Amino acid sequence: MPVEIQKERYSSKVATVTIGATKEQGGTRTSVVTVGGDSTLPFLQFEGEIPNRPVIAMEVVDRNPDWNASLKADIGEDVLSDPAKWAKKCVDECGANLIYLRLQSADPELENSSAQKCAETVKKVLGAVGVPLIVQGCGVDEKDNEIMPVVAEAAAGENLLLGTAEQDNYKTLTAACMVHKHSIVASSPIDINICKQLNILINEMNLPLDRIIIDPSVGALGYGIEYTYSIMERIRLGALQGDRMLAMPVICNVAYEAWRAKEANAGEDEFPGWGPQAERSILWEAATATNFLQAGGHIIVLRNPKVAKLVRKVIDDLMVSNKY
Repeated sequence: MPVEIQKERYSSKVATVTIGATKEQGGTRTSVVTVGGDSTLPFLQFEGEIPNRPVIAMEVVDRNPDWNASLKADIGEDVLSDPAKWAKKCVDECGANLIYLRLQSADPELENSSAQKCAETVKKVLGAVGVPLIVQGCGVDEKDNEIMPVVAEAAAGENLLLGTAEQDNYKTLTAACMVHKHSIVASSPIDINICKQLNILINEMNLPLDRIIIDPSVGALGYGIEYTYSIMERIRLGALQGDRMLAMPVICNVAYEAWRAKEANAGEDEFPGWGPQAERSILWEAATATNFLQAGGHIIVLRNPKVAKLVRKVIDDLMVSNKY
């Protein structure tokens, strides 16, 4: 007796956003990345289409970061002080689809790098790799409002993905993206109403919806991952049910969240029952990433090259057609 598979049908789909620009498009990239376009829940190809697979962005910092020794060893100590070499290694050895460049040195409590220096760093990384760039400020609003317009102008035509815009600080970055034709990361604190309102505010400044990526501020395994998962599910369902202000693709900054968890950093001497820290940290980042892939993440930001290989294998397996 044949079994009839019950299928959900949705009235809409996730919008697509393209990052990067080739020479023909006014940039210098050798490839672009398009995310979104899903007309179903994550990886349920038997109910709809998933035209663009999730992608991996590898994090690169513009200063030698104060990270765990095991993580720095896996990346390679020889590249940590040179973001251009670091980015190239991420592409050549890890197969990164994008580079997530964090301008951490601009933080006034660190090097307090100038806007011009940050722009030069971005241009060096653009010259070192052919994949598109996501460029993130230092996280201090006043400083980011100073450096990001300069970065946007220096990379005009490249269609960067610039971050981050927040409810109380979105106008400067949005204006820079409009003038210099970049896309924007809209970040909300795991709150679907703020997420939607921020997208409305950015769009009201005339930045098109197909140049907005949602950052729902994810949590790591053991640190609010279930709540973030539920918010991402609601965002996806809203998109599929026709809510245009929730229909943007989603970026998940797994790297930052997973590596600030105690379980990823604590040594075996402190918690002998937890097992080797070097192995545990890889699993912590990978488990966090795979959760958010299945919640609907389109861009997964990672740090450890070993994790990138594991997550790519998971994406390959999940993208195998399961149409009935």
